[in-house]
Amino acid sequence: MAELVYPPVIAAARTMFKALDLRLDISGSEHVPTSGGAVLVSNHIGYLDFVFAGFAARPSKRLVRFMAKDSVFRHKVSGPLMRGMKHIPVDRKQGEHAFRHALESLRSGEIVGVFPEATISPSFTLKKFKSGAVRMAQEAQVPVLPVALWGTQRVWTKGRKRDLRRRHYPITIRIGKPMTADPAESAVTLTERLRERMQELLESAQAAYPEGPRGPEDTWWLPAHLGGTAPAPKHS
Repeated sequence: MAELVYPPVIAAARTMFKALDLRLDISGSEHVPTSGGAVLVSNHIGYLDFVFAGFAARPSKRLVRFMAKDSVFRHKVSGPLMRGMKHIPVDRKQGEHAFRHALESLRSGEIVGVFPEATISPSFTLKKFKSGAVRMAQEAQVPVLPVALWGTQRVWTKGRKRDLRRRHYPITIRIGKPMTADPAESAVTLTERLRERMQELLESAQAAYPEGPRGPEDTWWLPAHLGGTAPAPKHS
């Protein structure tokens, strides 16, 4: 089926990035498979993370079908776009339907995007991961592709006013080597290994980030362990 919606949306995003002069630093895009299914797993620190994580797959000419809460699909503006891009709605009360939908997409050779933390991390550190991404990779017999984002929280995140007038933000994206999702391995153990790998990628992205706070009032986007004033992570 022809992709009538996704390419124009990507073009619009590229135009927005250019207008905002966002400086994207993408490393590891060679790890994105050029064909076949995969579960792309990303950390979640901002509202536009699905756009930036999707860009990680562009050098391989792949489109990512993200799993997102169903309320986004009911919105009069975002709904038609989300459906047109073949993203996958998730009703948390009936999660099994979304899981089956994702499996069908993976088995048909699609890349499915998942945020295993489920919601934005206000501390900008990794929260506890849910095991759904790993379980669907095991069942569909496809690899897991870890992606770490840094800097996206400065564009638009939870608890902060959206201000797209601020420009010149660096955005760092790191893509790791695909991880085999062996069905014989415990989903819990594999999820723990995935989180460890994501932590390594996140630290790599943070170390490569070329900018610090622009003043004392601009430390909100850095976690406490990096000298910022973001809320401390909640341990569960």
